[in-house]
Amino acid sequence: MKYGARNTVVGVVKSVKQGDVMSLVKFDVAPCEMASVLTTESLEEMGLEVGDRVSLVVKAVNVLPVKE
Repeated sequence: MKYGARNTVVGVVKSVKQGDVMSLVKFDVAPCEMASVLTTESLEEMGLEVGDRVSLVVKAVNVLPVKE
């Protein structure tokens, strides 16, 4: 499958919180964590489970700078 995003990192599924319609998947991407919200149907079709190694394709539409 082709996609337009060019930012790809590798992560490991840390947790899966499955809902009726939408699901939340968290990934360990050393040294941080990333999360993705996707339809439960997509989650089931992909068969994602804790411990799976996956490529995470990142395409951001907004970047919010915060000065600390």
